[in-house]
Amino acid sequence: MARTEKTRIEKARPQRPGTAGARAGKGPHPPPGAEPARYARPARLLHWVMAVFVVGLIPAGLIMANMDSGPLQDRLFVLHESFGALVLVLALVRLGYRLRHPPPPLPPEVPAWQRRAAGAVHALIYAALIAMPLTGWAGTHAFGAPVTIFWLFDLPAFIGKDEALAGRLFSLHLALGLALGGLVVLHAGAALGHRFLRRDTVLARMWPP
Repeated sequence: MARTEKTRIEKARPQRPGTAGARAGKGPHPPPGAEPARYARPARLLHWVMAVFVVGLIPAGLIMANMDSGPLQDRLFVLHESFGALVLVLALVRLGYRLRHPPPPLPPEVPAWQRRAAGAVHALIYAALIAMPLTGWAGTHAFGAPVTIFWLFDLPAFIGKDEALAGRLFSLHLALGLALGGLVVLHAGAALGHRFLRRDTVLARMWPP
């Protein structure tokens, strides 16, 4: 009889916020109005600096490649190569930082399929950010031209002159650029969907400052 009464009291006792979610394996929900878990400041800075570079480099590269040869195109090539090399360095730094400092967890209400999709898109973006500058670097040297960084120095050549190979590398470089542009649009669209349709805190995790 005492045990039955104790059980009845425990069932009637109100649970603390988030307890049910934690027991279901979903993790505790933050209390209303709580500040969402955010990426660390260095990760946010790297993200937005690289976003500006990538959004500028892809259309600029398409315009530059279709210009008439001349001094203006030569200057644009140097700038494109310079910022492309900078993106490669930043991508490697950001990947290393991410491995040492895992991102904050997604909100518990995000479905499992969206978590898997987000992970796949992030992996593809990192792969493109690394492969794209490398193919441009290799293609330029295979074409027989230097890769000049901000008119200060040339990157070392790691491939000999081969114009046929250069054509294939530049085609791959273009394909990677278009694929990266599509991934960026998908990534940004998903983030905005979380902000304005689902109204959760996914975008707030990376929002500056």
